[in-house]
Amino acid sequence: MKPIPNDENRLWEQHLFCEEPDADFTLEVMRKLEGVSMESAEDGDPFTKKASKSHWMRRTGIAAAAVLILVGGAWFAFDHTAKSTQPTVNAVNNPPLPNIPVPEELKYSYNADDYKRLKPLGLVFNPNINIEDQGYTLKIKDVLVDRSQIVITMKQTTPDGLGLFAISPEAGRIHITDDQGRQVATLAQDTRTSGSAAERFVFQLHDDIPDQVIVRGELGHLKVGSYYNFETKSYEDKNAVIDWSFQFNIDMTKAKSLAVEAPMNNTYTTPEGLKLDMTQLVRTPNGTRLDMNISLDDKLRAKVGEDWADDMDLMYHLEIPETSEYRIFNGSRPDARQAKFRFRDLSGLMDGGPLKLSETWDPAFVTVDAKKIRFVLEGYTIPVWGEKSVEVDLEKMRKDAEIYTYVLQFEQYGDEILFSDFNFKPVWESYDKNYSLVLEGSGTFRNAFNGDRWVAVDPEGKEYPVQVIGYPDQPNNDGEYVADNLKLVIRGFYKEDGTKLTLKRTAIINREYHDVDWKVDLPSYTSLPWQK
Repeated sequence: MKPIPNDENRLWEQHLFCEEPDADFTLEVMRKLEGVSMESAEDGDPFTKKASKSHWMRRTGIAAAAVLILVGGAWFAFDHTAKSTQPTVNAVNNPPLPNIPVPEELKYSYNADDYKRLKPLGLVFNPNINIEDQGYTLKIKDVLVDRSQIVITMKQTTPDGLGLFAISPEAGRIHITDDQGRQVATLAQDTRTSGSAAERFVFQLHDDIPDQVIVRGELGHLKVGSYYNFETKSYEDKNAVIDWSFQFNIDMTKAKSLAVEAPMNNTYTTPEGLKLDMTQLVRTPNGTRLDMNISLDDKLRAKVGEDWADDMDLMYHLEIPETSEYRIFNGSRPDARQAKFRFRDLSGLMDGGPLKLSETWDPAFVTVDAKKIRFVLEGYTIPVWGEKSVEVDLEKMRKDAEIYTYVLQFEQYGDEILFSDFNFKPVWESYDKNYSLVLEGSGTFRNAFNGDRWVAVDPEGKEYPVQVIGYPDQPNNDGEYVADNLKLVIRGFYKEDGTKLTLKRTAIINREYHDVDWKVDLPSYTSLPWQK
């Protein structure tokens, strides 16, 4: 049975874990609360018992959630016991970080904690790169290294001393190889925000790591910025051609020795045909990494777009019974917790292979030395094709509008539009003097809009393009896109064209699936080398 089976408790937990405060503020609060827990749990597995007082929680939930969020509630976990009168919480069970000075480039970022974890273990490498060409300066020092990732921080300045963000377009010209030139690491994503004037690149190491790796940069073309050209009366990019080539070696023997790797062979296929295959769990002093292969059966593959692997996301939670920790990871939802580092390897898709996905959890979220970690799949999102239509009867809409009733409803994959009125109005940026049909209403959308297309068809089969006006730019904290003033302009459909038509939407929609039932106990360990 999944934890928190009660819908009220599930919603309560989602409020606490999805609406997170500012991350830096939360980090500071957690440092002060480190090692403190409120009310100890009863004996037994806290994740298989229902929380009590659910009706009390419904009445007081908003106020309580606000308090917990302000004190770092997104970093706490419920202790779901039968007799508790209120939720209990536990901080992440990690020892305090050493009080050591942090370099300026890392001090005001999440990498400050990473530095404090790795520096005492000898896993911070300084290549002492300092290159100046035509006044443009590149500095590289304090490279963070473990068995899982290499994090390179680059500070760049212009001739006038200002910070410069210029390397990103050429990130592919930074290579990490063995002495034979074979690539041993690939660029990954750091999901955490950064507050310093430097660029960071995360490279996830492959499975077969040599004792010595070579980092080589072939940087030379900088996009400095844009300026206004008064002659052409337009903004133009300002570029600089310089030589920022560099190369240095990193000894990986210590990083490899201070890690625990456990192969896995756990496979699950969802009812829709998405297959997940866990292949490996890697523990390092700086995080726990889960490697997975993801593939689609033929039926699901026929429903999705070509770039499905770019936008597919997993939603899951982790349970650590020994410390009563409960961590939700909601993929790319707004304000959701994400893995610290995320890696997608698409290289095998062209040959029919799987998407290789890795999630590395920050020790500030998931206790790095937890003996028992249970992975519970909550669902996933994937861009799928979909088509839905609704019959429009303007005469009936006009009659029903007089008694204030919504008469036209469109629903698809959890997206809902209620049309309350219509009118004939001029079409913008058009010289057509006739007035096209405009349907007016409101919409609530559970899915993002990645290429949806609308069309209207009259009874004779003639098609009319549809212009949508009023989509919101960003989803709210519940993951819904709400449009209170939504308009669908049926271009070229005039009053004399009749009162009936069919409205269709065909789209690639990031659809959410929750019809899953899978939990896995991740590999444990006998000892951790960095604790010896």
